[in-house]
Amino acid sequence: MSDAPAPVPFEHLHVAMPPVHETVDEERTYRKRRLAGALRLFGQFGYEEGVSGHVTARDPEYADCFWVNPFGAPFAELAASDLVLVNGDGRVVLGRAPVNQAAFAVHAQVHRARRDVVAVAHSHSTYGRALAALGELIEPITQEACGFYQDHALYDAYTGVTVDPEEGRRIATALGPYKAIVLRNHGLLTVGTSVDAAAWWFIAMERCARVQLTARAAGKPVPIGHRDAVATREQLGTDLAAWINYQPLWRRISRAEPGLLS
Repeated sequence: MSDAPAPVPFEHLHVAMPPVHETVDEERTYRKRRLAGALRLFGQFGYEEGVSGHVTARDPEYADCFWVNPFGAPFAELAASDLVLVNGDGRVVLGRAPVNQAAFAVHAQVHRARRDVVAVAHSHSTYGRALAALGELIEPITQEACGFYQDHALYDAYTGVTVDPEEGRRIATALGPYKAIVLRNHGLLTVGTSVDAAAWWFIAMERCARVQLTARAAGKPVPIGHRDAVATREQLGTDLAAWINYQPLWRRISRAEPGLLS
């Protein structure tokens, strides 16, 4: 019987990591392409509801300007070249399409309050809205849910369609240092230090909401204990972990729909 092959040294293995860009233009192109990809995935996953929903990405050069999907454009058709650049007041500075002012009123205040945040994601997903209608947080009942344990908040108010900057500031204050927030009677909002992370947290949170609601409908979910939930969050709840988890989705959408890169 022959001996088993020798293992490949870890340092010889290729592990995908977030890229480091040499120029601002390269980073801008990268963020816009990832933003277009995230929006297309949101469209595929059914997160689109009429003209509602935004994903924003801070420009790497102009820190108070943000790339965002144009108002009324289908998520599934967006390419990087379709994105609009707006300033912190929601005024278009590059592009010819308007943006959803109600949605951007929240995004702008979150970006202003959290300088560490590159991207903000919010859309009207089905299970996120169901959880929001209950005014509840994600419970630590699965490994994936532990990624949000003590790292998301509830905005326990509803004041209609948000167009007032002051309402946006209150939401940003409620979000605090966390990665996500449940907007009562409204839906989910997530943030990240990359577009990939913000998009992944939204997708993961929507899935956690679905599991939680399904488990509760079937019986009484068994929670994971505090110590184990914290330990799991420390492993799975970082933005680097989110970026890595998102890469299979990015690879799929960018290969299947290369037009989004244009």
